[in-house]
Amino acid sequence: MPDISGSGQNLAGLADQIKWGSIMKVLIIDDDPLVRYTLSKILTSHGYEVATAVNGERGFASLVDENPAVVITDLIMPEQEGIETIIRIRREHPNIRIIAISGGGRYGNFDLLPMAQSLGADVIISKPFEAEELLGPLKRLSGMSSGPEADAA
Repeated sequence: MPDISGSGQNLAGLADQIKWGSIMKVLIIDDDPLVRYTLSKILTSHGYEVATAVNGERGFASLVDENPAVVITDLIMPEQEGIETIIRIRREHPNIRIIAISGGGRYGNFDLLPMAQSLGADVIISKPFEAEELLGPLKRLSGMSSGPEADAA
């Protein structure tokens, strides 16, 4: 890919750095604008690139364009809730790491966070939570993501 920035780094290398290197991209899926805003501020202040979506349907549709290494998804949302989103991501994008968050806890007789984990979420976090409760697992997941060198092996 040609170097159009004048920096000597080609665009393919920059794309790899964004997904796998120091500028890891995270997609936040949550119907609450305050949660999206707050998580975006926390993550960008810690060096992450962030994209957001208001529900699971829009979040899933943006995966190809946004190409995140990690998705943080709420579980109770309109349009497409988090459990269905997790199942679809695992089926169609198995290398994306998933953090499930929820303040609802129980929905009917089901405890959604353990269900989310059994269906493919790598980490579950109950709302409300402190920034470090998200940043620690996010840092660990960034090490789990298979980078370009793992894909070549």
